[in-house]
Amino acid sequence: QVQLVESGGGLVQAGGSLKLSCVNSGRTFRSFSEYYMAWFRQALGKEREFVAAVSLSGDTTYYADSVKGRFTISRDNAKNTVYLQMNSLKPEDTAVYYCAADLTAASKLVSRYDYWGQGTQVTVSS
Repeated sequence: QVQLVESGGGLVQAGGSLKLSCVNSGRTFRSFSEYYMAWFRQALGKEREFVAAVSLSGDTTYYADSVKGRFTISRDNAKNTVYLQMNSLKPEDTAVYYCAADLTAASKLVSRYDYWGQGTQVTVSS
């Protein structure tokens, strides 16, 4: 069973940085390195949206246009962990951030992911 646990959220001023972590704390038959990983976010009253995704090895990454150049996704398969480094944060980045895992592809679609964490709140003040 994949059990994703996010951490690292908090309150930060505009222009600041945060680093989110997501660890698979469950015991699975498959290695963490077999799962494509992604970050999504959901602001109050809005739909969940894609932020970033990473390939199995970590060599290839994908970003939403709104975060490109400011956010970096990475993974450490030995630690069963995926990260999201967020720099130059803006008030519009305020949301609950979720990590997600899937065996098939690094998709931008919410519906493609089978496993989700509980989310971590990121609040950016102006």
